[in-house]
Amino acid sequence: MGSACIKVTKYFLFLFNLLFFILGGIVLGFGVWILVDRSSFIFVLQNSSSSLNVGAYVFIGVGTIAMLMGFLGCVGAVNEVRCLLGLYFVFLLLILIAQVATGIFFYFNIDKVKQEMGIIVTKLIRDYKDGQEDRLQQGWDYVQAQGKCCGWVSFYNWTENAELRNRTTVTYPCSCENTTEDNSSLVRKGFCEPPDGNVTQSGNNPEEWPVYQKGCMESVQAWLQDNLDVILGVCVGVAVIELLGMLLSICLCRHVHSEDYSKVPKY
Repeated sequence: MGSACIKVTKYFLFLFNLLFFILGGIVLGFGVWILVDRSSFIFVLQNSSSSLNVGAYVFIGVGTIAMLMGFLGCVGAVNEVRCLLGLYFVFLLLILIAQVATGIFFYFNIDKVKQEMGIIVTKLIRDYKDGQEDRLQQGWDYVQAQGKCCGWVSFYNWTENAELRNRTTVTYPCSCENTTEDNSSLVRKGFCEPPDGNVTQSGNNPEEWPVYQKGCMESVQAWLQDNLDVILGVCVGVAVIELLGMLLSICLCRHVHSEDYSKVPKY
């Protein structure tokens, strides 16, 4: 291979590693987002679903290693350090295997996560308490207000809540209220009574609640699927770059004939 080809390969490898470093940061960001989000349904899941927590830590680990390897790959490519290029190839192979394993894990556990969602939300609705400062309750209030939905399958899920059943006036979840006002930034919490609330012989009749009729199951599952599709799409992009990086690194490594440790940058 001529010197010109080696130089082109070297700088292509540098560019691929720079992109690899950026995509690794995105994968790391997804993992951190799953763990620290406090304002959406992901918070409800990550407090109750072990599968999602495991996946988040895997994403953080893979993203961190990917960023490190992207940096080392840039150094090895620019300075033509054969040992770094060899280590870079081996670690890229290990990261690729870890990503494939993570993708398979999520693929076979997505149905389990969806089942867990139904159980988690049903219990949350049943145990919901008015006036209680609880992160899980606030997360579900946010989902209902933003998704313009009520309950899991339908608003009738709220009839399982003992506190609502025992009310003698028309009382309903505030975050479910069907309103035409544009108050997307305001999430109401707890239970509400209509201004003209009155005592009824039938007690708190859900048919009289001014709330959204449809449940949140379809919108939440679609939201989860869309976010997983984005995450898996980024992982596929990273995998393609990893394969190209492995190919370029092995080509460059084969044609770096002698080790010159004077090229290794001193810090």
